[in-house]
Amino acid sequence: MKPYKHPEHTKNVWLALEIGNSRLHWALFLGETLSSAWDTDYIPESVIQQLAKCQTLNDLLEKILPPDQRTDEQQRHADNSFPASPPLLLIASVVPSQTAIWQTYPNVRVISLDQVPLKGMYSTLGIDRALALWGAGKTWGFPMLVIDAGTTLTFTAADANQCLIGGAILPGIGLQFATLGQQTGQLPLVEMQNFAFLPPHFALNTTEAIQSGVIYTLIAGVKDFIEAWWQLFTNGKVAIKGGDRTLLGNYLQVLYPEIAAPLIVEQNLILWGMREIIMLDG
Repeated sequence: MKPYKHPEHTKNVWLALEIGNSRLHWALFLGETLSSAWDTDYIPESVIQQLAKCQTLNDLLEKILPPDQRTDEQQRHADNSFPASPPLLLIASVVPSQTAIWQTYPNVRVISLDQVPLKGMYSTLGIDRALALWGAGKTWGFPMLVIDAGTTLTFTAADANQCLIGGAILPGIGLQFATLGQQTGQLPLVEMQNFAFLPPHFALNTTEAIQSGVIYTLIAGVKDFIEAWWQLFTNGKVAIKGGDRTLLGNYLQVLYPEIAAPLIVEQNLILWGMREIIMLDG
């Protein structure tokens, strides 16, 4: 892995950007400390060009961070000016078209798969999966299984030697509902809302029948993967992230509390992985 040298003025303040399939996931780091994290929609290229002209951290944050999400620590740094260029923007992206438009930012670095120190990775492994696994494992220890409950539901695991042992990919909860509604002639589109409570197993209307089919088979699949993981590594840890992490965790808590109890629920696994890459570079 080629070492990356920080410009002097970006060692203490830098931005992490995870470009996901549907949204942008941001974090402001002050050194190794995650000051705050937030999500936004995709940003137009014209706004990205404006970011490149920002002279202070306050100018930059005004364009990408809602004011009510500011922390006191951020505010203390907000008026700091940039001696040469805006702070380092570290990017992990699964959307190549989005990656391309961020190249106009003057101090950008895109993390590639070969910069993640996991052993045994294959060339098409998603950078998001690799970084989440690396971040979780370095934070809580290996062996580690990461479940990402987002647009897709993914399982990614590594052993005690930090070697990838593999994983799986399937449509996430929302994508399964959307596919049934859009690709069939008679089934309704079930919206991702009001899912705080589990539906009946055997439903007496079409909407609840779709909810039952998707939710119970998905939860059973997650349970099966976790149990298979613990058969391989009795001391293996399990971390869960993604937009549906809380929903999935709540369902597991109701149906399989012994599975849910040891789960690590943490949205910022990819950001922790990105921080580990920066720390490696010194």
